[in-house]
Amino acid sequence: MVMGNLAATSHGACMVIPAPSFEPAATLRAVQQERCTSLYGVPTMFIAELNLPDFAEYDLSSLRTGIMAGSPCPVEVMKRVVAEMHMAEVSICYGMTETSPVSLQTRRDDDLEHRTGTVGRVLPHIEVKVVDPVTGVTRPRGTAGELCTRGYSVMLGYWEEPARTAEAIDAGRWMHTGDLAVMREDGYAEIVGRIKDMIIRGGENIYPREIEEFLHAHPRIADVQVVGVPHERYGEEVLACVVPLDPADPPSLAEVRAFCEGRLAHYKVPSRPRVMESFPMTVSGKVRKIELRRDGAVGAGSTDQAV
Repeated sequence: MVMGNLAATSHGACMVIPAPSFEPAATLRAVQQERCTSLYGVPTMFIAELNLPDFAEYDLSSLRTGIMAGSPCPVEVMKRVVAEMHMAEVSICYGMTETSPVSLQTRRDDDLEHRTGTVGRVLPHIEVKVVDPVTGVTRPRGTAGELCTRGYSVMLGYWEEPARTAEAIDAGRWMHTGDLAVMREDGYAEIVGRIKDMIIRGGENIYPREIEEFLHAHPRIADVQVVGVPHERYGEEVLACVVPLDPADPPSLAEVRAFCEGRLAHYKVPSRPRVMESFPMTVSGKVRKIELRRDGAVGAGSTDQAV
């Protein structure tokens, strides 16, 4: 929302607001009627639009570019956005409200691998580093750690909350994002997960995004979110929350496991699927994983079972 408003007002462009809150059909109708050239949203919004039963009936040929941000974009989704929504120049942004809001961004001419596997390069006049979440020591390129950012865009602090501010911003004015990232040799950063979302199963660290990315390629899955839920033997187990393409015929646990066999490490294969019509969302369109973990913990235990 911030990026869309700034882009439009700074370039004298027209802003089209389809509805008081996100509605996929209303969005595509607005694009068609107003001949919009760019579209902004989070990946779950684009997924909802692409999965509309009458998606092919909308004329989206006026689209050229836009921004996708808020959470990582699955490769299969990006391919469809480029091919079917005509957004060949769509850009991926990374940031947070506290950093006003973007710190890294892909270029419109970056290839598909860079626009799905990374969040781009650091923007001018901003610094980023990847550190060990425990020691704070800077991690070498190619290894995961917490992403920190510093610069003119970082907030001064949370209003009248000095303790919370001190937790987020250290003495060197580095903002600790809570995101796990890898800085590549080419200067592009990969977001591999959230520190609080990481699953530890039997001592193995599991990043949900890898499994989500993989399951997005399943022909009968429209959307998927992966969380860790309690397990009395392994500490945590992998729960895949699935929105099926056909709600009346969701994929079974056996089908999901067969799809994963030989392609994911055995400890990353979901122990249980949970079929859902949609995911709980924040007002900004981000999935509320805390609710998925809480609800998924009901029935979790020592045996693998479908729900």
